Amino acid sequence: TVSCAEGEEGRVYNGLLDFEVQRIDFSEVPKTKTHIMMNVGIPEKAFTQGQIPNEGVGLARLEFIINSHIGIHPLALLNYAELKEKAASDKEIKEVVDSIDAKTAAYDDKSRFFVDTLAQGVATIGAGFYPNDVIVRLSDFKSNEYANLIGGHQYEPVESNPMIGWRGASRYYAEVFEPAFALECEALKKVRNEMGLTNVKVMIPFCRTVEEGKKVIEVMKRHGLVQGENGLEVYVMCEIPSNVILADQFAEIFDGFSIGSNDLTQLTLGLDRDSELVSHIYDERNEAVKRLVRQVINTARKAGRKIGICGQAPSDFPDFAAFLVECGIDSMSLTPDTAVKTRLIVADKEKELGIK
Repeated sequence: TVSCAEGEEGRVYNGLLDFEVQRIDFSEVPKTKTHIMMNVGIPEKAFTQGQIPNEGVGLARLEFIINSHIGIHPLALLNYAELKEKAASDKEIKEVVDSIDAKTAAYDDKSRFFVDTLAQGVATIGAGFYPNDVIVRLSDFKSNEYANLIGGHQYEPVESNPMIGWRGASRYYAEVFEPAFALECEALKKVRNEMGLTNVKVMIPFCRTVEEGKKVIEVMKRHGLVQGENGLEVYVMCEIPSNVILADQFAEIFDGFSIGSNDLTQLTLGLDRDSELVSHIYDERNEAVKRLVRQVINTARKAGRKIGICGQAPSDFPDFAAFLVECGIDSMSLTPDTAVKTRLIVADKEKELGIK
């Protein structure tokens, strides 16, 4: 038995590992009023995962494409000429420049490498699920994660708590980062306008205030992504208590919400789920979290806005999926391996409640 779970080297064990094969006839999978979508990050898997019964992608993460296919900090690409000049007298910067050269040999304009590669990754996901909606979450790297990209240490601050630091929406309109965000906008504009994949929508992560949301929408407009133009919808992640408390105001500027139950749970319970000392308290089914979820679903429905969830909870807990159906959520975005199983749970719950 070959196992790659231990790291890059992997291990070979003597004997065969017991396993079972579960076969599902997709033609027998029931339709549900609640849309079952999927969380997708790896473009290469999009066409395979797109064969699973679905109503689209509720969360397409840019981080995997940037990490695995680009690997370079966008500001390092934008400031390539300056870095190359400094490389003559700085060994560390020379290593950065050499790494950039190796990855972008075909590009004179290094920033085009970022735009083209990101567009290709997003377009692959968009095409794999076309014509269903594919909601692309804009980059949500934390500062320590950005620092791990080639050239990242040149441009990233050292924060004591990156989880609630400079991430998501607050980056996009910041003077020092907006040029990097413009590359994301350019890539998405290429996917929608040049490649014709208008099923690709946009989602803003970690938007702390309504004013911040307005700023981001304005910055997007400045860089060619105009809300409402050519059917462009702009969603917001609902992952901060302020998103729930002021949901009626967020609904005035966004086309819909997607509940990020992972961060919402952390910030509601005031804990770090990565800390061994308090991780046992982390539970998306905590009553405080469920009350917030129910509240924001009710607010969104009253405002006539779409609302779904892309957090881990309905993938992990069948009872939470049933709870979401009771609340009247529009969609659940799940890990692909749980999409069919959860759809069956949703179908049973809808039947029990008389939902057609």
